[in-house]
Amino acid sequence: MTLKVAIVGSGNIGTDLMIKILRHGQAVQMGTLVGIDPASDGLARAARMGVNTCATGVAGLIASSQFADIDIVFDATSAGAHIENDRLLRAARPGIRVIDLTPAAIGPYCVPVVNLEDNLVALNVNMVTCGGQATVPMVAAVSQVAKVHYAEIVASISSKSAGPGTRANIDEFTETTSHALESVGGAAKGKAIIVLNPAEPPLLMRDTVYTLSEDADTDAIEAAVNAMVARVAQYVPGYRLKQRVQFERIDTPIKVPGVGLMTGLKTSIFLEVEGAAHYLPAYAGNLDIMTSAALATAERMAQSLLAQRNPQELPA
Repeated sequence: MTLKVAIVGSGNIGTDLMIKILRHGQAVQMGTLVGIDPASDGLARAARMGVNTCATGVAGLIASSQFADIDIVFDATSAGAHIENDRLLRAARPGIRVIDLTPAAIGPYCVPVVNLEDNLVALNVNMVTCGGQATVPMVAAVSQVAKVHYAEIVASISSKSAGPGTRANIDEFTETTSHALESVGGAAKGKAIIVLNPAEPPLLMRDTVYTLSEDADTDAIEAAVNAMVARVAQYVPGYRLKQRVQFERIDTPIKVPGVGLMTGLKTSIFLEVEGAAHYLPAYAGNLDIMTSAALATAERMAQSLLAQRNPQELPA
């Protein structure tokens, strides 16, 4: 059994997500791709692939005959648009599930390998940001071993993979990612930086994670990081470490932004994310990790909903 989903946003992220669902969806099935530009490539591609389309936004989706069959809605628009989209969807059907790929963060942050199971009953979950999906698991891995006082991440993405939505939401990106490093990753204080790299040819997404924690067994931290990388790679195959985890013991107090003078163990983690190139180019790993995480979230959410509705039809 499967649940039907709709994707709001027919741009790069929405179109890539649609193709992922068509290729790899197990508990979810593609229902409708929603946009506001009838001439968009995404809507045209969806029509060619036999997917229902709607070019009049969320209001049009709600008014359509397909809406009654939709259980989960992905929003791949913008932070501002998502607030109104969620309001319309909630008014039309209070219990509908919404997976938010914008930085709006109406609902709880969701990073599949860290806290998805805690958010299965949430009506609206937020997929943080590309930087958050890549780096929060690493901070959470360190937090499994030692208390993290401070976490700082630098997400470097190709400027060619940063569309109008990303560029318009830079402030939301840094704020949302910083909060997720704390509330999901477990850091007492988090800071996020995004760099748009104009290099030609375009470079793959690179993420650098620094944590300052209590002193701990470095072998245990490295093992936790490696295990977490393997778990993320199960749904983002291009996610990998660029080199071994590095450690430095800080014995002389240093000033930590927002925390004060601290000593402890500095852990440095260097990541690379290569996209699957389903629709987007391989260098757009920042977009690929968002759509992959969103699909992983929808699959698990659908499994939970199906188990509630039809427990006798599911394998033991």
